Amino acid sequence: MYEFEIPFVVDAHLDLSMNAMEWNRDLRLPIQELNRREQGMEDKPDRAKATVTFEELRKGNIGIVVATQIARFVRPDSTLPGWYSAEQAWAQTQGQLAWYKAMEADGHMKMIKTKSDLDQHHLLWSNGTDHSEKPIGYLLSLEGADSLVDISHVEVAYNYGLRAIGPAHYGPGRYANGTDSSGKLNAQGMQLLQEMERLGMILDATHLNDDAFWDAMGRYNGAIWASHNNCRKFVDHNRQFSDEMIKILVEKEAVIGVALDAWMMVPNWVRGISDPKSSNCSMEIMADNIDHICQLAGNVNHVGVGSDLDGAFGREQCPYDLETIADIQKVFGILKRRGYSSADLEKIASQNWLNFMRKVLPE
Repeated sequence: MYEFEIPFVVDAHLDLSMNAMEWNRDLRLPIQELNRREQGMEDKPDRAKATVTFEELRKGNIGIVVATQIARFVRPDSTLPGWYSAEQAWAQTQGQLAWYKAMEADGHMKMIKTKSDLDQHHLLWSNGTDHSEKPIGYLLSLEGADSLVDISHVEVAYNYGLRAIGPAHYGPGRYANGTDSSGKLNAQGMQLLQEMERLGMILDATHLNDDAFWDAMGRYNGAIWASHNNCRKFVDHNRQFSDEMIKILVEKEAVIGVALDAWMMVPNWVRGISDPKSSNCSMEIMADNIDHICQLAGNVNHVGVGSDLDGAFGREQCPYDLETIADIQKVFGILKRRGYSSADLEKIASQNWLNFMRKVLPE
């Protein structure tokens, strides 16, 4: 299928527990069966179009992921979905955590909290044996900090394994404002960054609006990454990073994960109307975003995969030449044809994320 040995992949952004708990998907099923069960369902736009299961991750040699907890707080008049209190949002994330633990107990996942966890799991996936029974390693991340009832909850979450936090998601948040909003960090957001820095946590710059992004860059002295962000050069929207934002992240030794949501890949995408094929949305665009970050950085050390696949969208809103998450491997063939070396591809596929995690995870 591929013209070279497929590399080991780290995917830095997957909403696995959201799919399990809110979409009611059993990710242990084959992808065909998961989608068959959703035929005729219309409560979500991506029903019967899912791309992610444990089996497909294994097929794609994707052995380590950054897996999220996510639960937004919203006011009753908000047009965004969410919970009406931080306590409800917290409870939702704890249900998501319980699902991850259940998948660990069933042998499908393994939490990565320390350097030794990381090294042992990478060794397991590098030992040359069949992957079909191996657990997927996951580093736990919180997408949007709204569910942290107060600052004391940060340490509670750290103690159960949370290692990264993105303070914002879409719209206004309790700690910071995100995509399609404005304004710097509020007082709680500043406290959040201080507590994260004290605990040695990773700041995920994804979804911070421009004001909050630059505010955070000036305040945070800990480790920073952007789990799933593309380039504003190709899609001129505040959800993407400008060249200046990419350069400051490179300066701060961050890694940026390139995502596969079509609206972040194709200008003027309209959800529910635009079509990947007619919009010419292919894996070539993922390669374009990776290449642009490499050109700005002057090397291949600051980019990786952060697919966001099945992050409330499915095949209707991702590259037409991607059937399941295993097809992420196609981007490495594209990059190889563009002149990237095998060593370059290994860095982009996993080594950049692994190096970052080894540097910042506790002993």
